[in-house]
Amino acid sequence: MTSPAPAFNMTGGHVRLDGREVLRGIDLRVESGEVVALLGPNGSGKSTLVRALLGLVPLSAGRTEIYGTAPAKFKEWRRIGYVPQRLTVGGGVPATVHEVVSSGRIARQSRFRPSSAADRAAVDRALKTVGMADRAKDPAHQLSGGQQQRVLIARALAGEPDAFVLDEPTAGVDAASQQALADTLGDLVAQGRTIVLVAHELGPMEPLITRAVVLEAGRITHEGAPPPPEGECAAPGHEHLHPHAPADEPASLTTWGPA
Repeated sequence: MTSPAPAFNMTGGHVRLDGREVLRGIDLRVESGEVVALLGPNGSGKSTLVRALLGLVPLSAGRTEIYGTAPAKFKEWRRIGYVPQRLTVGGGVPATVHEVVSSGRIARQSRFRPSSAADRAAVDRALKTVGMADRAKDPAHQLSGGQQQRVLIARALAGEPDAFVLDEPTAGVDAASQQALADTLGDLVAQGRTIVLVAHELGPMEPLITRAVVLEAGRITHEGAPPPPEGECAAPGHEHLHPHAPADEPASLTTWGPA
């Protein structure tokens, strides 16, 4: 009997950006139901790695697959929920929180079917889960950074995917919101969902992690139990509130081109 394909699988992955090698020979396999944390210092390649896993950044060498299929040929984008580092709102009429979260249902809809009761219920559940139901009609671009991050998480939740990829979801989020996120992820883990999480530190999410992968200078230097925090992050009461945007990693993508 053939084993099911892993949720994500990269072999020999290299990425070059602006003439510099950002990822160097990455081998990473994420099985369905795993909760994998990608850790490492700023500029180590964590965000580039998750984007490369999803096909949002091209490999210069190697191969990556989503459920056994190369990203360029993958069609089941409803199975993937991606939470980038920040919300970017394009020109024109500003989108409301509800509209942003509703866009998470697009991959489950056909161009001929309008929004259904199931779609509306999924959006309402997602907004309640992240505590943003009372802000549904507000323009998303007027929210604080932490609130926008919760909206992005709600958008992914609304799509009811099998796998979640979260890029620094706790950056700019206070301790109470980090705990709420950990509780939400705990529910998803109990349902058998797959989670790949980029983090500077794990905080209340650490008990959920099945495997930590540490990157340094574009290479994997550790796989296994999460290493203990060091330096400032080990200080009692430390809260990681500063978002990261390493200069050697491209700006976050917030729309699913393939969907």
